[in-house]
Amino acid sequence: MAHFTAIIAAGAALLLSMSSSAQQLAPLPPGLPEKMPFDIPYGPPISMDAAKRLVEASLAEATKRGWKMAVAVVSPSGDLTYFAKMDDTLLASADIAPRKARTAVRFRRDTKLFFDQVEAGHPFVTTLDPTLVASPGGVPIIVDGKLIGGIGCSGGINIQDAWVCQAGVNSLDK
Repeated sequence: MAHFTAIIAAGAALLLSMSSSAQQLAPLPPGLPEKMPFDIPYGPPISMDAAKRLVEASLAEATKRGWKMAVAVVSPSGDLTYFAKMDDTLLASADIAPRKARTAVRFRRDTKLFFDQVEAGHPFVTTLDPTLVASPGGVPIIVDGKLIGGIGCSGGINIQDAWVCQAGVNSLDK
């Protein structure tokens, strides 16, 4: 009986050790992130009133600097919530601004990151989606850690577009 109990105990110990070793993850190679980057949870869609305030803050910054801009805000699904275009803004900007906003929200990251990847010799990012815009000026709108929309600005050079978008996002803090 003692021999039988020892065999059962040894078998249980073996099962426990196999179970715990199966649960341990193999170490990741250098450069492979432990957690998913840009894993921002979705929140309720930005309201039209909040989107309008963001656009107005962006346009106020553009006006102050003499930059003619188109500004779009989209919901987490990429649907247009609010849009405005200043007089004499580059005509193509009416299409580009919403596309920048959609890229930022659908990929949950600033469009400048795609620009940086292309500039660094990784043009494959442009194949991820035919509507992706790899140019600064698209910013996700995050409130209380949740993605509620995206803002896109177009009309100036890319760093001007990004500046105007950030002014809109910064207005949320006020």
